[in-house]
Amino acid sequence: MNYVAQDLPKAGDTVLVGLSGGVDSTLTALMLKNMGCKVIGVTMSLWDGTVIEKNKDSNKIKMKEACFGPGEKENIRQCTEFCKENGIEYHVVDVKADYREKVLEYFKSEYRNGRTPNPCIMCNQNIKFGAMLDAIKDLGIEYDYFCTGHYAKIVRPEEGLFGTDERPCMISTATDATKDQTYFIYRVPSEILAKVRFPLATMNKNDVIKLAKEAKLRAADREESQDFAGEEYRDALFADKPSVPGDIIDLDGHVLGRHRGIEHYTIGQRRGLGVAASYPVYVHSIDVENNLVVLAKNEELNSKGLIADDFVWPAGIEPKDEIETMVKIRLASRPVPCKVTKYIPEADDKTEYKGQPWKIMFAEEQRAVAPGQSAVLYKDSVIIGGGLIARVIK
Repeated sequence: MNYVAQDLPKAGDTVLVGLSGGVDSTLTALMLKNMGCKVIGVTMSLWDGTVIEKNKDSNKIKMKEACFGPGEKENIRQCTEFCKENGIEYHVVDVKADYREKVLEYFKSEYRNGRTPNPCIMCNQNIKFGAMLDAIKDLGIEYDYFCTGHYAKIVRPEEGLFGTDERPCMISTATDATKDQTYFIYRVPSEILAKVRFPLATMNKNDVIKLAKEAKLRAADREESQDFAGEEYRDALFADKPSVPGDIIDLDGHVLGRHRGIEHYTIGQRRGLGVAASYPVYVHSIDVENNLVVLAKNEELNSKGLIADDFVWPAGIEPKDEIETMVKIRLASRPVPCKVTKYIPEADDKTEYKGQPWKIMFAEEQRAVAPGQSAVLYKDSVIIGGGLIARVIK
């Protein structure tokens, strides 16, 4: 199928730009300003400090640059200065309550249920392209486009999707494959995408840095932000409830050691297991019901497929028949060929699915498929759907 790239804003358009203080969003705002757009900057305020205040060791934590952290105050200060210097209207909107409920609590709940969440995906769906835009609407601010510094493209299919007449806005991969962020934003609804544009879509990171330095933007020298929060923050985040230790076992049930709480482990993990074995071992699975962490050899982590639920499709349009496409099972993995069909739960399948589940079978076995992560479907470098991995097919 062929796709048509959607036009970027033009001179005279009113453009809302999500500003983080980083080089990507800052250059995006400056580019649009120089194009003759009326630019309005907005930053979402997430940090309230109470998450680590309850942790007795919180004052010892040195935070790295991250979306969620005490560095937010300085980020907002820098955004304020940038907007003032460039004659850009600027707003900070408070979305702390939404972030706590839909990102932080989700993150903790998933890990405590033996799953591996991706908080950035939920933040983009519910906060950056959700609560933040709702807050702007509540302020009575109107705009033609919403732009961010994401590396991605917005396209429409030339023909109707999945045999329909619908041609919704869809997400296509960026020119700079090393910075592509489409996996993070696959859950953003098509009706929101209709007004979204990504001005860095056809640029590579080196050019972005070069242009930012030429424009003497202070953001050009900033450390790259992590997508959520650093590993050093993890214990503080989970300090609201005591961890429940349990056994670490192998696939035959032999006890190899003790774990400090299943929320501290994820599928495929090798480091920090605290067990001695005659061969390299990795986290194979997590048994929530019996509070067990199961280890295995690397080759025993392979899977033939998966079942995913809580699916999103462009404009809600589902395929009618089996489709052959590509799937990406985590941010760092490459898309691999697969077949996708509707899944009808079998009698012995006790999994509680959210919505219609889909069965995804790989052309070649994949390593360390983790429930809780997202399975995102790509066709011709365009996202055609995606859902949360509910269980693995060995």
